[in-house]
Amino acid sequence: MSVYDKYEAVIGLECHIQLLTKTKMYSNDIAEYGALPNTNVSVISLGHPGTLPKVNKSAIEFAVKLGLAVNANIREENQFARKNYFYADLPKGYQITQDKTPICNGGFINYKLKDEEKRVNLTRIHMEEDAGKSMHDVDPFHTLVDLNRAGTPLLEIVTEPDLRTGEEAYAYLNEVRKLVRYLEICDGNMEEGSLRCDANISVRIKGAKEYGKKVEVKNMNSFRNVQRAIDFEIKRQIDLIEKGEPIAVETRSFDAVDGSTFSLRSKESANDYRYFPEPDLQPVFVTQDYIAKVKSVLPVLPSQLFEIYTKQYGLSEYDAFQLTELKEIAFYYNEIVKHTSNHKSAANWLMGTIKSFLNERALTIKEFTLAPVKIAEIIKLIDDGKVSNTAAATKLFPELINQPSKTAEEIAIKLDLIQNSDSGELQKFVDEVLNKFPEKVTEYKGGKVGLLGMFVGEVMKASKGKADPKLLNQLVKQSLENKN
Repeated sequence: MSVYDKYEAVIGLECHIQLLTKTKMYSNDIAEYGALPNTNVSVISLGHPGTLPKVNKSAIEFAVKLGLAVNANIREENQFARKNYFYADLPKGYQITQDKTPICNGGFINYKLKDEEKRVNLTRIHMEEDAGKSMHDVDPFHTLVDLNRAGTPLLEIVTEPDLRTGEEAYAYLNEVRKLVRYLEICDGNMEEGSLRCDANISVRIKGAKEYGKKVEVKNMNSFRNVQRAIDFEIKRQIDLIEKGEPIAVETRSFDAVDGSTFSLRSKESANDYRYFPEPDLQPVFVTQDYIAKVKSVLPVLPSQLFEIYTKQYGLSEYDAFQLTELKEIAFYYNEIVKHTSNHKSAANWLMGTIKSFLNERALTIKEFTLAPVKIAEIIKLIDDGKVSNTAAATKLFPELINQPSKTAEEIAIKLDLIQNSDSGELQKFVDEVLNKFPEKVTEYKGGKVGLLGMFVGEVMKASKGKADPKLLNQLVKQSLENKN
C-alpha cells in the first residue's frame, strides 16, 4: 500500500459566479467583458464621496433562482455589509457584500462520477460585487489596473468540506457551470473570469475526525487546473506530514506550466476585514410571493431532464449525460422528440450526424439552421423503411440543409432515395441472383452460412441500392432455405 493511501483530503470550494446582468451590482454602469480599460466606470462604482449605491434587482432575482435550483433556504431580510481591505484594484477601499445574512443558506448540488451519484452540501450563497483587475503582464515595469470589472454582480457559492479528490472537484464544478448556464444567470466561462474558484484543502489520516491545517489555493483558470492544483496540494501536504514538517496555514497560487502551487501570503493570523453594516443600503426583503413568482419561471434543470431521458425515454445514462451537457443541445433534442417517439434515434442523430456536421464547420447548435422537425421527418422515413440510414446521413441530410423549406420526403424522392419495399418486385431480383450463382447456393446449403451477405449484396446491386435491407434479408434467407 502506498503511503498516500493512509490519508484522505478534505476539500471545500468557493465559487464566484459573475452574473449576466446588464449593469453592475450597485450602479448603472454597463457590466460587460472586453470593453476598453476603465471605460465602464462612474463616480458610483468608484465610490466618490456623496454618491449612493442602489441594489440591482436582476441580481436578487438570479440569486433566488440559484437558491431554488439547489434547494436552499432563501432569506427574507437581506442586509449588506462593508468588507474593508486595501488593494489597488478595489477603488472604494471596501467591497459591498453580505456577511451574516447570506441570501441563501444550505442546499446541495448532486453530480455524477464514474456512474456514482454524489452530493456536495452548500453552506451559503451570498451576493456581492467584484473587484477590478490587476494586469501584471502588459507593462514590464508596472502593474496596470482595469476597473471595468469593479462592481460587477457576483454570487459566491460556498460548499461544505464534502469533496475528497481533485476529480470530484472537477465533476462538481462541471455541474455548477451546467446549472448556471441552464438558469441563464452566468455564461460559465472560466477563461474570461466569469466563473472563478478557490479551493480550501487539508489532509488527515483516514478515519480521523479532526481536520488538518487548511491551505487555500487561488488563481486557477480552468476546471482541469483546479483538479491539478488540488492533486498537487494533497501530495505536497502528505509529503510534509511524512517528513515531520509543519503545514503552513497560507494562501497559495497555482502555476499552470509545471502544475505546482506556491506561497502567496500567510494566513496564520485571520484577516480583519472590519465588517460593518453598509450604511448607504437599506435591507432588501424577499417575500414568499416573490419567491413563488421566480419559481414559476424557472427553466427545466439538467437533473430533471436527465431523469426524463433515462426513466421516460429509456435512454442510457451516457446518452442522457451527453444530451444535457449543454442547454441548447438538450432543448434542440426536446423539440425533435415533440415530433417523433423514437427517442433513441433522435439522440443518435443529434450526437452523431448533427454534432459531426457542427464540429467540421466550427458551429454551435445555435447556429444550426435546420429545424428539429426536419430531423424527425428523416427519422420517420427510416423507421417506415423508405430510406436507409446511410442514404439519410450521407445524401438526404446534407441536401435538406441546403433546401430547408422542403420536406425530407420531397428531397428523398428528388434524390431517388426511396427504398423498394415491394416484396414481389424484390423477389424477382433475389431469384435472378440465386439462379446466377447455383454453386454458391449449394455451398450455402452445405453449411457456408456466411455467404448470406454475398447474396444480399448482389441483390442490393441489382436493385441499384434501393432495396429495403430488412425485407431483403428476410427474402434472401427464405429463398435460400426453399431452394432445391
